[in-house]
Amino acid sequence: MAYDYDLIVLGSGPAGQRAAVQAAKLGKRVAIVERKKMVGGVCLHTGTVPSKTFREAVLSLTHVPTFANGGPTDRPRPTMEDLLHRVNTVIERELDVISRQLGRNHVDLLSGSASFIDAHTIHVEGSPHDSQLTAEFILIAAGSITAPPPIEADHETILSSDDIVTLKTLPRSLAVIGAGVIGIEYASMFAELGVDVTLIDRHERPLDFCDNEIVDELIHQMRMKRVSFRLGEAVKKITGESNPKRASIELESGKQIMVDAVIFSIGRIGATAELALDKVGIAADDRGRLKVNEHYQTEIPNIYAAGDVIGFPALASTSSEQGRLAVCNMFGVDAKPAGAGFPYGIYAIPEISMVGATERELTTKKIPYEVGIARYSEIARGQILGDDTGLFKMLFHRDTRALLGVHCIGTQATELIHIGQAVLALGGGLDYFLDTVFNYPTLAECYKVAAYNAANKLRSDRFVAAK
Repeated sequence: MAYDYDLIVLGSGPAGQRAAVQAAKLGKRVAIVERKKMVGGVCLHTGTVPSKTFREAVLSLTHVPTFANGGPTDRPRPTMEDLLHRVNTVIERELDVISRQLGRNHVDLLSGSASFIDAHTIHVEGSPHDSQLTAEFILIAAGSITAPPPIEADHETILSSDDIVTLKTLPRSLAVIGAGVIGIEYASMFAELGVDVTLIDRHERPLDFCDNEIVDELIHQMRMKRVSFRLGEAVKKITGESNPKRASIELESGKQIMVDAVIFSIGRIGATAELALDKVGIAADDRGRLKVNEHYQTEIPNIYAAGDVIGFPALASTSSEQGRLAVCNMFGVDAKPAGAGFPYGIYAIPEISMVGATERELTTKKIPYEVGIARYSEIARGQILGDDTGLFKMLFHRDTRALLGVHCIGTQATELIHIGQAVLALGGGLDYFLDTVFNYPTLAECYKVAAYNAANKLRSDRFVAAK
């Protein structure tokens, strides 16, 4: 059978982009169908790129300049217009980059809402004229949407995380419901702007996949910015008030919180509801996620899925690699599976990053380990950057001295972590860091200091054992 395309990709986020370009590089005829003319998907328009750009704008506009004699000057409180100006500029530039990349690789980009007719046929609605397209393979990379708030959002007082890029004014007080990655990030950003922030979550600890000590330091630093944590608390009722526009929050414990705005950050769900998956016999779970095998293949052999729609880890970086691997698998190209040692980056203020195992995981598995610690206050580059609160730690196997995990909180943590990622992937350990010379002054010196710290502990233990 002759198909219109070799591959149709549903969605142009990181997974869809990478998949389409990979297929085009293999000489395949490729089309991307993207809804709402949002080339780049949620990642570019309301998710990763806007939130991280917003963070940099916050840091830039709240930095207090100094006179030559060191006396601080006051800078006016930034407006949302100031903050979002750079966000919009970056989105426009990235949009141009993505569009050029797809055009350069002769990928057809179609605007409209896609839905299945059968396993090889897609209906595109909303384009200049509704059309049906066929393909040998179809990749579902439709991304995710914010889980809807339990009460209707008015996009001014009651918000989802997607609404932040459309805010007109900066609230003076804010409640963030949900202390996951997105909630923590925005809570810390608004706190940096001087907003009174209350963070509410039904769990006793946020970010439970991260190192406990790193999370404790983050909570401490956020409390120093006057963030109030209401952990182990559930929201009973939210009432909107019109004059002035405010929100009253009642917690199940009976606490009352009055704020100018509420951001719901209660997770994301796969954007699969409108794809008519029942037409091809694919069922999504209650969070809109699809089940795939190790080749990113669904129950239907010619239909694959990648990115947020298949769930954890739902990172832009991993989604991109999943899209590439899915295409390699469908067209029979040898490709090494993604390794387990991918890094996490949490762009709070301060930022957090990690790769490898946590102390909790190693303890559960009864793996003997030693910890090496370095503090930015001990590193010349930390002093130069004005960050004396950063914390860096490495975990080594006590017997083999192999590196097991790296965890960091502080300036450029998400960049610094990649050295550890490379050493983990190559099977290196303590001796590499002891023998390697790093540029001075750099934050990379944290690896050297932490390695010496771990080595001293191991030598001390051996001395005690010998006695």
